[in-house]
Amino acid sequence: MEQPDGTVAVPVRVLLVDDDPEFLDSLRPLIEHQPALTVAGTAGNGLDAIELADELDPDAVVIDLHMPIVDGVTAVARLRKDHPNLCLIALTGDPATELHDAVTEAGADAVLMKGDLVDSLVQRLRAVRAAQEAS
Repeated sequence: MEQPDGTVAVPVRVLLVDDDPEFLDSLRPLIEHQPALTVAGTAGNGLDAIELADELDPDAVVIDLHMPIVDGVTAVARLRKDHPNLCLIALTGDPATELHDAVTEAGADAVLMKGDLVDSLVQRLRAVRAAQEAS
């Protein structure tokens, strides 16, 4: 995407993590249809997310909290430790504030309810792009 100054903006590379393949399939086009965003990869559990983040070096990870093998809270803590500048956005359908507090303490930049996903996620990822352009 060309900027007004003639430079080409590199899209925000997003790693999507959820154990529900149908949810991932519905989330991918949402990201891909935004001009400054691209899906770097997908994972179905927290362990795969940690490994893929090391391999793919995404700008942001959008991660579900309830997953097998390694849950989202544990994965967020590890991702924050290993990648301190990574934007971490947690997704959940669980309204429990204790869970939201736990993932925030683990290092999530935001916790979004899956029901409010579209507007909230696009807004957060655009903020990542703005921060990258400002630096």
